[in-house]
Amino acid sequence: MMKEEFIEELKGEPGTDLPTANDAFDSRKYKRESGEKAAQLILGMTGEDVRREGLLRTPHRFAKAFDHLFQGYDLNPQTAVGEGVFDSEGKGLVSVENVEFYSMCEHHLLPFWGTATVAYFPDKKILGLSKIPRLLETYARRVQVQERITEQVAAAIQELIAPRAVLVQVKAQHLCMMMRGVEKQTSFTLTEKVEGFDSLQAHEQQQFLSLMGRR
Repeated sequence: MMKEEFIEELKGEPGTDLPTANDAFDSRKYKRESGEKAAQLILGMTGEDVRREGLLRTPHRFAKAFDHLFQGYDLNPQTAVGEGVFDSEGKGLVSVENVEFYSMCEHHLLPFWGTATVAYFPDKKILGLSKIPRLLETYARRVQVQERITEQVAAAIQELIAPRAVLVQVKAQHLCMMMRGVEKQTSFTLTEKVEGFDSLQAHEQQQFLSLMGRR
């Protein structure tokens, strides 16, 4: 929904103090008011008394929480990595394993979470180790699907340091499968993206395969 559509929908809503379409656009205020209105609509759907004490500030808390959960929209690979790109002093495997993440399924707006393993064979550049979790957060803190996160992290590493090969493997559980639908509690989803595998030497390929089989 665009800003103007959102403002038009909320005109006349009690307790709202919205800008007109001609006012200077304050993105922070817009995001907060969007989140608060979303919470009000969700609570209204339940049939709850939204005026009772326990729910009075829930829209505010909801908006604040979702602003944090979706902070990836304020990031991109370059800002996430900053100055954390360095000259490579070797060609051996670099891997950061079992990096935890949380995200929100774009189909049901329910959480999914898990771990990611990122590995690459450098060419001329390497990433600071802490930058790999930051890249993961950049894409996880959005409305997402697991497959896209996997692809995006791999593409970002390719763009930033052009390694000889890169592997991204993500393992996650999804509340949209656990709380609703098939309601299966112990299953997980595994996604992988590998680039440059055929260019590696046989022993390097085996290192990638060992990582993939270790999960």
